[in-house]
Amino acid sequence: MFSRSGLSITCTFNRLSRYFQSAEVVTLNRFRDSRRVTVLSRGGPAPPPGALRAGSSSTNTLMPKKQKVKGPPAGGGAAEAEASCPVARDRTGAVTITVHAKPGSKHSSITEVSAETVGVAIAAPPTDGEANTELIRYLAEVLELKKSHISLDKGSRSRDKLIRVDSSLSPEEVLRRLRQAAG
Repeated sequence: MFSRSGLSITCTFNRLSRYFQSAEVVTLNRFRDSRRVTVLSRGGPAPPPGALRAGSSSTNTLMPKKQKVKGPPAGGGAAEAEASCPVARDRTGAVTITVHAKPGSKHSSITEVSAETVGVAIAAPPTDGEANTELIRYLAEVLELKKSHISLDKGSRSRDKLIRVDSSLSPEEVLRRLRQAAG
């Protein structure tokens, strides 16, 4: 019997069982249970559900979906502590700061230094890159560096930004200066 939702094959195995002494019925699911194929085979014990028999193709069954892994691997220890800090070194050796920008404020200031980001209120509107320019100017002032040593690495149109600091300052020293400016 064929149906519109998928392929359904229904057979009566009573008539066929006399031709196969040790007949077994294996049901294979195809295309997320929308099509069912029933196969009559000979000999041996029935395979576990979802297993393929020798000589069969893998198109009869669906592979399980991979689980998405979020966050760093367990047991990182120092890697977890470094990942939870908003100031870190990247692969090239430069210091990076994860910033959550809050444009349109009356005065530029560091509002918070949390485990993930540094909150910075910016005294510029978020149009035409004015807030990004003010953010770089303010961070250069707080870190006591030239503006040319600080650049916007990621997030030019987002509130979550990654700032790159090209100087001889260590991540610990940058974090200390940011916390001191936060008060």
